[in-house]
Formats: sequence, structure tokens, C-alpha cells
Amino acid sequence: MTKNNIIIALLLTGLFFNSNWNTYAVSGNPLIVPAPVQMTIGEGEFSFSPNTVFAVENKEQKKIVDNFAALFMQAAGFTPKVEIGVKEAAVRLTTDVEMKPEAYHLQVSAGHIQIKAADEKGFFYALQTLRLLLPPVIENVVRVDAEWKIPAVTINDEPRFGYRGMMLDVSRFFTPKKEVLRIIDCMAMLKLNMLHFHLSDDNGWRLEIKKYPRLTEVGAWCVNRGDATFPDRRNQKQGEPTPKGGFYTQEDIKEIVAYAAERQIQVIPEIDIPGHSNAALAAYPQYACPVVEDFISVLPGLGGSNTDIIYCAGNDKTFEFLQGIMDEVTELFPSKYIHLGGDEAWKTYWKKCPLCQARIREEKLKDEEALQGYFMNRMGKYLQTKGKVLMGWDELTHSKIPEDAVIFGWQGYGEAALKAAAQGHRFVMTPARVTYLIRYQGPQWFEPLTYFGNITLKDVYDYEPVQKGWKPEYEPLLMGVQACMWTEFCNKPEDVTYHIFPRLAALAEIAWAPKGTKDWRRFLKAMDNYTAHLNAKGIIYSESMYNIQHTVTANNGKLNVKLECIRPDVEIRYTTDGMQPGKSSALYTESLEINSTTYLKCATFANGKQIGQTLDLPLVWNKATAKPILNAQKIDNLLTNGVRGSLRQSDFEWRTWDAMPEASFTIDLLQPEVIHEVALGCLTNYGMGAHKPKSVKVEVSEDNARFTVVGEKSFTSDEIFKEGNFIEDIAFKINNAKARYVRVTSRNAGLCPENHLRPGQQSRYYYDEIIIK
Repeated sequence: MTKNNIIIALLLTGLFFNSNWNTYAVSGNPLIVPAPVQMTIGEGEFSFSPNTVFAVENKEQKKIVDNFAALFMQAAGFTPKVEIGVKEAAVRLTTDVEMKPEAYHLQVSAGHIQIKAADEKGFFYALQTLRLLLPPVIENVVRVDAEWKIPAVTINDEPRFGYRGMMLDVSRFFTPKKEVLRIIDCMAMLKLNMLHFHLSDDNGWRLEIKKYPRLTEVGAWCVNRGDATFPDRRNQKQGEPTPKGGFYTQEDIKEIVAYAAERQIQVIPEIDIPGHSNAALAAYPQYACPVVEDFISVLPGLGGSNTDIIYCAGNDKTFEFLQGIMDEVTELFPSKYIHLGGDEAWKTYWKKCPLCQARIREEKLKDEEALQGYFMNRMGKYLQTKGKVLMGWDELTHSKIPEDAVIFGWQGYGEAALKAAAQGHRFVMTPARVTYLIRYQGPQWFEPLTYFGNITLKDVYDYEPVQKGWKPEYEPLLMGVQACMWTEFCNKPEDVTYHIFPRLAALAEIAWAPKGTKDWRRFLKAMDNYTAHLNAKGIIYSESMYNIQHTVTANNGKLNVKLECIRPDVEIRYTTDGMQPGKSSALYTESLEINSTTYLKCATFANGKQIGQTLDLPLVWNKATAKPILNAQKIDNLLTNGVRGSLRQSDFEWRTWDAMPEASFTIDLLQPEVIHEVALGCLTNYGMGAHKPKSVKVEVSEDNARFTVVGEKSFTSDEIFKEGNFIEDIAFKINNAKARYVRVTSRNAGLCPENHLRPGQQSRYYYDEIIIK
């Protein structure tokens, strides 16, 4: 058997592959994600060749099959023939009007393939299944020496939800058209059918509107703040050049829409109103409230208080402007849905604006929140005149929901969408806690900087959109699910795909496979086949699912070290002497107990080969390490667990007391000790409002009753609110004090000052590791 034959045989029996892992795990089933509803394995295999003929019934089917057949052109060096009405053919498409929309029947034998479906979508999805059954090198753009075989199978398949989507934010990072098309093709393989295209925000206007050329002349460009991360970027000053950005011409949009339609994907444009509108208002400031005095610019980052600048709801010219935009948007996008945002529209200026206040009085509205309801309803009615349906984020439930609007549940676990369901509105679940792909997708020590917490591949996979306790009438209104790719921390196209994949495969599984049929191990094997296709296409994706998450806790003077990987099909091997782990290193089977300074290194392995990155975990001992904190919450153990936190405040190693004006903790050293120094690791992350406290006091005691102050420091505003992302030790030299108990008391620095990127927001301080010598 040739090498290529071996690879294909392993693929058909359960190829388990990634770019670091060239060993295989065997499964009895072909590897398809999302999992087919029903699949039976037959005997033998079908081979594609230059002589393969597809028989189709009409031009529509031919177009679909032509796209599939074109896959073979570059990788295989031949293209199967596609003919209408031919009688002799190895592959035949047959319409079955009794089948459900999007469903398909696929029967593969050694000599023939039969595909049945009621519509073009069903035929297309059957071909995507064939695509994933082929060797992944079918995606190559150069000739590959391989045998183009697929196993004999019978599949009956249909989706769980009609809406299976991904939102792509191209405002915060402009993704070039070429890369958007590549992402669409990767979505199509997963049988996703909705691309929610986030085209406007505070950070850029990305769509050419011929009636309003300044939207792209001005609104598509912002200042370049170099390597500063999104939260750390200062706003544009008047007169500064704005070289960074980009936009899609109307011809680009037509190409994107057509390309997506060929892959059965509907492109839903989002023009965010009334908030997230600085880019548009930078171009046309006359549509902001007249009380706005600040210079309006395209925001390169968070924007501070400038995000309070939104469209004026009291100015009729604002609606004329937006309707003019919608006239062109509705012509460019055939989708029956237009997303109008409606999220995070701060009412700061509406409360001061005489025009907005007059509108509230004229329309007999309760308040500014009801004014937003008026705003969105007025725009929703205009869309209805164009034959379109308004979609919006779940803030639309705060007031009167526009007629027939579809609500996207995003906040928390998306619960607010149920308020819309209770009023009979359709909704899509896209909860930030589970499906926001901007969040860390693995152990943060290895991940590129972003913010918030972790959403791993398994977190997405485990999500069930229909929750217990739902009223029976809610589920029929659930259109489906969506993942959202916000791009604040993306600086190149590879950053975008890194965050999207492979977690989008887990979202596809939720959207397609029947409820109650999940199998994590099966999914992993199928997903690895999908990522092998991504490899062949040159798509950059994350392999963080192979990395190790550590949890180190103090326990009776010792440290307990727990190591975990979300993949159950790997080994964890480790060393404790600082040496690089190898295939013969100790096998991790249960938590480790550490009682002195230890340089732990560990990594995941399969069949003797390392597949994950090495976790370098120094556990450095001092007098406080593994000692108890009195009256502690569980999180307080982070202060004495021997592990220093990273620059990421959400890496599960930092302790914060949030908005408490004053907080203290007391460490029991378990015996009297002579103390020379006390130090606190303290994090500054300017963009996230993490700063030193206003003051820190250290006290010691021998009996936990009478305490003596041995150190105290206060910091000026300039010292506290330094810019940057760094760790420093707040250290106190102690004059050989003898004590068993050490108490640390800190006072919060209060609100971030007006010149801060987060003006008026409560600052927070983060500690990790108290070091006592």
C-alpha cells in the first residue's frame, strides 16, 4: 500500500490530524461535522476520476455541482463532467419534493452516488458532505498525488435550525474582500447559512453609499496608533492623519453576496443605529445632537466618552439620512433581513438635547429609552416599505419592539431575547458568555491578548440553546443560533480566522445536529478532519484545545496542582526539574502535591509526540506560600499559591475586590516568623481600568488580635493612573518584625479621571501573590 493510500485509508476510518499531530485515532465512522442525523456505513468505496459524470436535472443544479467539481481542478488535475439530463452517470441528482427544505439523502456505493433533495440547499449540503469525505488535500491549490475515494455510506440528513449563522465585524478591523470570501467558503463546509455582516460602528464605516460619499471618504479611516491594543488607543485629534481602514465598494459587495449565495449563505447587513455611530457622524456631524461640542472622529479604540455621541432622534433630517442609506443597502443585499443594531446606545446627549426632548413630548413618550423605541420603530416601518424585516440586538426589548422584528439575545446567556419571545417575536440566540469568539479560547498563558474570560471549543460545543424552564411557546420562535466574531484585537486577517476556527465547527454542530445527540469524542475526530481541510486551504486557526490549563491551590501548607486539557484523547506528561517534558516524562494521572520551590513543565502528547505548547509553571516558595488566608473566599487562595499572574487580568491568577472602597485580608503563617519584607504583585492594565490602589497598609500580629502597622504607602493620581500593561511589586521593607499573622489593607483609587480612556469608570486593583521574606 502506498503512503497516499495509507493516509486515505486512515482518513476513512477516523483520521485524527492537526498540524502538530501526525498520529491517528481510529473511529468506525467517516468524519463529518456537523454530524449527520442518520448514517449507515456500507462496503467498498467510490472513486472520482476524469471519467466521473454528474447527471443533473436543470441549470440550477448544474451551477451547484460545477462549483463542487471545480475543487478537483487544481488538487486532482481533472474536473468531473456535469451534464443536464444525461442517462449514464456515476453521480445522479434527483429532486424529491416530499423531502423537507434543506434536507438531503445521500447514498454512496462502489459504483454510484445518488443524491436526493427537495431544493438547491439540500443538494448543496449533500455535496459539502462529499467534500468532507474526500481527502483534505482536495482543498489544495496545487496538484496532489492522491486517490480521490470516499467510503460507501447512506446518509439521511437535515438541519435542526433554519438560522445557522456567524457575525463578522469588519468595522473594528477591516477584513479584505479576499479573506471574507475564504471565510464564507469555510462556513459553507459547515453548512452554515447566514453571514451577519457588521458593516458600521464607531470604528469604521465599511460600505460605499453613493448618495453619501463622505461615509467612506471620512468614516472608513482612523488614526494609526501603532502597536497599542484596542483599549489603549487614544482618540483622534483634529488635524491628525487617518491612514488606517478600508471599505467595500458596491461592486465588492455584489461579489461577496453572489459568492455567498452560490454557497447557500444569505448575507445580512448590519448598519448599527442609533448608537455605535461615530464613524458615520464623523462624516456627517449634522446628524448628531446639536448639544454635542466635542470633535467627532472615527474611534481607533474604546473611545471613552465619545461613544456617548449617537444619532439625534429629534432631528427629522437624521431619518432622511438613514432612509437614504437604507435605499442603497436594500438594493445591494437581497436578504429579506436588515440588522439595525440598537445596542449600547447611551442616552447622555438625548437627555440634554432640546430636539430629542421635544420629540419625547410630541410623541408622549415616557423617557429616553422609549425614544429609542420610537427611533427603531420608525426605521423598522421604513424597511417594511422595502419588503425587509428588521433585526436587532436584545436592547430593543427595553422599549416597544418594532413590528415583526427578530431579536438577537446576546447579553449574558441571551435571556433578554425571551422578553421578545413572550411578545410573539422570533429570536436568535447568540449569548456573549458562550458564542462570542473574541474571548480567549484556551489557557490564556498561550493566547494572543484579548479581553474577558475563556470560551473554549468545548464551552461552545456544550451549549444548548433551548434551556430548561422555557415556556412551551418560546421554542417554536427560536430561529437558531449564531457565533459573533468581534475584531477589536485583530490586526491582520490571520487574527480573525484564528479566533473563528475551530470554534465555529462547534457552533455548526449545535445548529445542525438534533438535540441530545452530542458525542464529544466523535465531534473531535470529525472536527480534526475539518481542520485538516483548513490546513490544506492555508487557513490559520487556533490549536489551543491541546494546551493545558492549570489550577494551583493552597492546602495545609502544601500546593495542590491540577492539570487539565479539554481533549480526553491526549496524555499530559511533566517534569519538576525545569527540563523540557518528553514522551518518557512522568505521566500525569492525578493532582500533584508540591511543598517547595518547583519548576514544573508539562505538555500534551499523543503516540509519543508532543502536540500542545509547553506550560512553564514556576512554583516559587516564600513564607506566605500555601499558607491559609483567614475567613477566605476560594479566590483568595490565588494570593498564596506560588504562581505569578500574567499580563492578562482574566487568567484565573489575579484577585480583585472590584468597587469595594476598602478591603483587607489576613495570612496565617502557622507559626511565628521573623519578617524582613512584604511585597504584593500588582497589575496595571490601563485600557481595562486596572490600576494600583490609593493606599496599602501592612500590619503584623502574634495573636490575631493586636496588630502593629509596619508599612504604609499612598500613591498620587499620576502614580496610580499610569498608562501601559505591566506588573509591579508594591514592596515594604520590614525591620525584622516577629509575627504569625500579616494583614494587608487597601483602599480603592476611585473613578478613573476625565483624561483617562475610561473616564468616570470605577478603577480596580488586582493582586497576585503576596511575597513574605
